[in-house]
Amino acid sequence: MKILFVTSNRVGDAILSTGILSHLVARPGARVTVACGPAAAALFADVPGVERVVVMTKRRRGGHWLDLWRQTVGSFWDLVVDLRGSALAWLVPCRRRRVFRPSHDPVHRVVQLARLLKLDPPPAPQLWVGVADDERAAVLMDGSGPVLAVGPTANWGGKVWPAERFAAAIAVLTAPTGILPGARVAVVGGPGERDMARPVLDSLPPERRIDLVGNQPLGVVGACLRRTALYVGNDSGLMHMAAAAGTPTLGLFGPSKEEHYAPWGERCATVRTRQSFHDIVHGEGYDFTSQATRMDGLSVEDVVAAATALWARCGT
Repeated sequence: MKILFVTSNRVGDAILSTGILSHLVARPGARVTVACGPAAAALFADVPGVERVVVMTKRRRGGHWLDLWRQTVGSFWDLVVDLRGSALAWLVPCRRRRVFRPSHDPVHRVVQLARLLKLDPPPAPQLWVGVADDERAAVLMDGSGPVLAVGPTANWGGKVWPAERFAAAIAVLTAPTGILPGARVAVVGGPGERDMARPVLDSLPPERRIDLVGNQPLGVVGACLRRTALYVGNDSGLMHMAAAAGTPTLGLFGPSKEEHYAPWGERCATVRTRQSFHDIVHGEGYDFTSQATRMDGLSVEDVVAAATALWARCGT
């Protein structure tokens, strides 16, 4: 069965789509081609059953779609699953097509994607890690005791909790009376996000700091997240990676909707600003083009309390 699976440019949305991908690659005889953006491509490099990953590098006037059509029109596909809602599924020869249209209903994106293939319960997002990436992670994470992972960055400044509050929360969680006394801290972030993460990195003593901000391949970061005890971070792709890795994950929310984008899984939780999403985006002075944080309504005490409750619930 030849399957073309078209997923997101963004790491977070791509991770959320891996649940239905895991269902597709498990079909007997499945031969899957994945098309995605450059940032997400590494997520699919080690998926059993994926024959090829087509990287869609954005071009002017939608030229990347023409590139993808040229690379896929010569095959007959048993199934095309297009999570980007494009016209591609009608322009390549196929037996069946499933084209995703996102809903604004208060339903998580994982559930929405599963409905596209009539899957109930929805399959959970997955994280596939190659041997080489796992071995590299073992070296980077080598040391004694648990590791707290934090994700102080995001693709938009409005979703970024202030760095000084991250530093304060880390200090409480890793204090002698905290849930992870003396823990080392892995700070994760993407390429180009180093300035955003620098205050958090600088707040940590070198012997307790693991720097994973834009300096390791995505597969290595995923393998490192598997080795952490707890993840606390902004709503971002790395938050979804941590959840898919099985790490207890606390997502921090403000100007984004947790009903759509909360980290998925029983070992996950969210905490948001005292203001609702509606209050933030319809409030005075809101500007979606601004990089100023809209997370000021989330206190250190609220984050520490939520992290402590998640830690207790996970039985760790």
